[in-house]
Amino acid sequence: MNEYDVIVVGAGNAALSAAASAREAGAGRVLVLEKAPEAVRGGNTHYSGGLFRFAFDDSEALRTIVPHAERQVPGFFQDVAPYPRERFRADLDRVTEGRSDRVLSAILIDQSQDAVRWLLAQGIEMEAAVSLSAIKHGDKVRWSPGAVVRARGEGVGLSRTWFEIMERLEVNVRYETGASELLMNGRGAIEGVRALGPEGQETLRAASVVLGCGGFEANPAWRARYLGAPWDLAKVRGTPYNTGDGLGMAFAVGAAAHGQYTGRHSTPIDADAPPFGDRKLTDKTNRLSYPFGVMINRKGERFVDEGEDFQFYTYAKMGGTILDQPGGIAFQIFDSQTTHLLEGRYKTGQPFTADTLEGLLAQLPVEQETARKTLASYNQEARGEGFDPTELDGVGTKNLEPPKSNWATPLDRPPFFAYPATGGITFTFGGLRIDETARVIGANWKPIPGLYACGEMVGGLFYHNYPGGAGLVSGAVFGRIAGRQAALNEQAWS
Repeated sequence: MNEYDVIVVGAGNAALSAAASAREAGAGRVLVLEKAPEAVRGGNTHYSGGLFRFAFDDSEALRTIVPHAERQVPGFFQDVAPYPRERFRADLDRVTEGRSDRVLSAILIDQSQDAVRWLLAQGIEMEAAVSLSAIKHGDKVRWSPGAVVRARGEGVGLSRTWFEIMERLEVNVRYETGASELLMNGRGAIEGVRALGPEGQETLRAASVVLGCGGFEANPAWRARYLGAPWDLAKVRGTPYNTGDGLGMAFAVGAAAHGQYTGRHSTPIDADAPPFGDRKLTDKTNRLSYPFGVMINRKGERFVDEGEDFQFYTYAKMGGTILDQPGGIAFQIFDSQTTHLLEGRYKTGQPFTADTLEGLLAQLPVEQETARKTLASYNQEARGEGFDPTELDGVGTKNLEPPKSNWATPLDRPPFFAYPATGGITFTFGGLRIDETARVIGANWKPIPGLYACGEMVGGLFYHNYPGGAGLVSGAVFGRIAGRQAALNEQAWS
């Protein structure tokens, strides 16, 4: 049988949120199309840290979300600061330079906590994001604002649980089956998809189609077209299957583009990471503790303010900054006074080490004399008094370009470490224009009947940068909306 109530294209967090929501709203026959084989299913969700950024007015509100958090971190509910909607808004506006779509971002923020609670009701368990954002300094544990909760088992656990939920809800998931064309009837409404599967081309009918199959981050030709050099050469942190298929199909039926097509989520990763995400390492190639050290390029120069802000407000653009350096590489340098602050993911790499800075630099493929002068100048300006990694401590340089605004401790306590890093692309920011009910809007500024979008395919939310954990929440919020509206649309046409 090739007739369904709702077809969902994609199988990551957003797409499966849509499938679950469609079933919850009364759709009886829901089909999920996953282009990847079953062994590598799940889109970028599998490779994520599982972090969910959401608004809450009081840490006590977290007790029903992460009831066992104090087993992980004693005093958790006292240590976590509130993250009200106003703070979420301010963070999103700051990192996107005020460009985030006001309507869509308001929905994202206002429904963020409710979406996480809905995920819990589906059977997805949450835990404190200890290894991602907890920092212990002395006897204090502090958390990056809003970045305190993740799915149990990170992205691997989140993806696995979603497929268990699909089985329980009797959602049909077809693997190695990629949608290639949206079908439109004479009234201009979507009526299904053409798909290529193991047995060849098929026509699959449905009154509603939800596109949740990611951006174009794994397509080097599209990266070259929209992002420019050197992004055609970038390593992909996640799935190799997000090649822009959904966007191409939507444009073919008149959908409108929205958002920053030159923008992308880019992360500092191990320079030796594979070309695409490693299913076992997942996000463990990340190198995000650069605020507590300095970075130099192959010319031996610093090139960025490493201490501009907490890592969760800079990492999504920092990978691009690194990729723009000669050879697309940088070296993150630390001394022994901050190595205990490096997140656990650094253990997956092999750093250069030495008992002197000169000995460390001698091992690096950098311009030696310039590098020595760079670090000497930094050490002269970096005083370090009042250093506190749990807050924006204002311990910065005064007469240095580029400056280091916070956490500027001198590199003077051996041993010394250098981690080579490059920029890895996670997802692209350009997507489709949708309205508040996740309907895809056409170039004529009217909704395309029967077509919905969620996840990375939603354009207009993120520009230039990205606050960590907002992507999975966006997927849940708009996936839930898209699935519900797709089911209601199907019922209206039946």
